[in-house]
Amino acid sequence: MNKIVVCGLSNRALGMFIQPVLHNFSVSNQIVGLLDTDIRRIEICKESFPELTNVSVYNSDQFQQMIDETNPDTVIVTSRDDTHIDYILQGLENNLTVITEKPMVTNAADARRVVEAEEKSKGKVIVAFNYRYNPFHRKIKELILEGKIGRVTSVDLNWYIDTYHGASYFKRWNRNREFSGGLSIHKSTHHFDLVNWWLDQKPEEVFAYGALNYFGKEGEMNPSPTDNRYCGTCQEQHLCQYYMRWSNRRNSIAVKDDHIKADNIEKSAHNYTNYRPDSCIFDHEIEIEDTYVATVKYDKGAFLSYSVNFSLPYEGYRLAINGTKGRIETTEFHEPSRIPFPIPEQTIEYYPLFGGSKEVIHVLQNEGGHGGGDPVLQEDLFLGVDPARPYQILAGAKEGAYTIALGEGVWRSSKENKPVKIKDLLNKDANLSRTV
Repeated sequence: MNKIVVCGLSNRALGMFIQPVLHNFSVSNQIVGLLDTDIRRIEICKESFPELTNVSVYNSDQFQQMIDETNPDTVIVTSRDDTHIDYILQGLENNLTVITEKPMVTNAADARRVVEAEEKSKGKVIVAFNYRYNPFHRKIKELILEGKIGRVTSVDLNWYIDTYHGASYFKRWNRNREFSGGLSIHKSTHHFDLVNWWLDQKPEEVFAYGALNYFGKEGEMNPSPTDNRYCGTCQEQHLCQYYMRWSNRRNSIAVKDDHIKADNIEKSAHNYTNYRPDSCIFDHEIEIEDTYVATVKYDKGAFLSYSVNFSLPYEGYRLAINGTKGRIETTEFHEPSRIPFPIPEQTIEYYPLFGGSKEVIHVLQNEGGHGGGDPVLQEDLFLGVDPARPYQILAGAKEGAYTIALGEGVWRSSKENKPVKIKDLLNKDANLSRTV
């Protein structure tokens, strides 16, 4: 029996990890401990899952006590990003398997600490990069491994986040770099991990530009230069284009606001400690970037041209991978219910470089979050890696570290207006050879 403790009872913890462990994988997995800074979150977790009524609970400073009393095999880390480092290091000190949500940590220095700690531990780190498990992303990996496009020379990846989702990052703690590392870490690590994994190459150097174009005190759509407003009580709701895009004047609370609806303002404001998911997106304290473009050089010769924008009319991405024998293209539109125009079915297009015909690949999809990736990842986490899969997919500390360093390199390059070498952030003497 795999005995599990959970650190941080976020919505992600409840939906992505606790629910499937209890309902799908309970034959071989058992949750024996819950840790959070807020007793109300623990109460809500137990109210949501009566099976956990008698499970022991702990505060954030009682990690070692929890380990000593519950004797777990696995630690799941789903707390706020900046706290991941503490639980990961303590888990490794106790020689445990640590499953952490992305981003693994919030800066390259901490990423190096994790890799070094893992080298000294009998435990290991697994980073829950669920985008790898999306069926389209797995198929792209398989096409590259088959040699369909030859040696990869360059990748173009443009990621689009709509106003519905993008604004949510600026209403919560994510808008503080000290808590999230900025969005080039909190969000873009997903994208960088995909490219790193597809290429099976390590990023060496990045040059980037970044800007705060939409949110913060200079945001063009700001109804007035006023701080400390909240969407749920703001008297200027009807003047805010971001609010009204997903609401109407008849409603006192946004109809479709992503994280407001998910958390419920009433519950969050009155029951969670010092937490509201509806802070104003135009507050003066906001200074992280909402737009990036970056060029990345890899150690085996490939280049990445990357961009991400957090305030667009629709959500999705456009991808092209070029090689010495051909090209792969795909376009995905996320959340079609939020797109007010017809969208095409996602396919993968293959273009041979010399002769032959264009191929359109229709990928078999499965149900579940993140394009069907979540359930497949959960199976690997709680049943063991699928032995029938002919390639590595589960990410470890090394993979996590490169995404963190690349994300930090992006925002540092944009601030310093110069290229950033990844080895300078990770320390070239750090051993990053170990995998899951």
